[in-house]
Amino acid sequence: MACLVAPLAARAAEPVRIVALGDSLTAGYGLPNQSAFATKLQAALKAKGIDAAVANAGVSGDTASGGLERLDWSVPDGTDAVIVELGANDALRGIDPALTEKALDAILTKLAARRIPVLFAGMKAPPNMGADYTKAFDAIYPALAARHRVIFYPFFLDGVAADPKLNQGDGMHPSAAGVDVIVARILPSVERLIATARTAQQ
Repeated sequence: MACLVAPLAARAAEPVRIVALGDSLTAGYGLPNQSAFATKLQAALKAKGIDAAVANAGVSGDTASGGLERLDWSVPDGTDAVIVELGANDALRGIDPALTEKALDAILTKLAARRIPVLFAGMKAPPNMGADYTKAFDAIYPALAARHRVIFYPFFLDGVAADPKLNQGDGMHPSAAGVDVIVARILPSVERLIATARTAQQ
């Protein structure tokens, strides 16, 4: 019995290893490292007594297809959970929503095959893309979340999008204060993700 218990106890003592896979919103474009999403999320978890190491795998300008291409090396062996935040650049560039959906579907499928729990963060198309595009794009995320049965956070920029006080001068990238809002709102979903990851380790 001792031989079985010891490895589990050792793993429980280690921080939960989370990879935040995303674009500039995850990377912290225009911000110092200490103000980036992954850094602030890790600090917020620590403040709640949760030992987690959150790796910043955000790449500015990345599309969903770009995230898929680098998935294997961005999410190394030993990763306990992944936050997927991709698609904003697809919408800004007017990429066919079917292509975005295909790439995101492949990401979720690959992570499921590796038995890595996922928190899937949704995105919304900017209003200037037109009603038809917006309807098709926005529908991608809830549909994929239901199909893959992952933890779903409907809109990564909830409470921050279009608020000048919470964004940088470009109106698209959150300021440090904006990142604080994102972290506070997504934190309960991240706690669910960590609970799922710990259960999977047992």
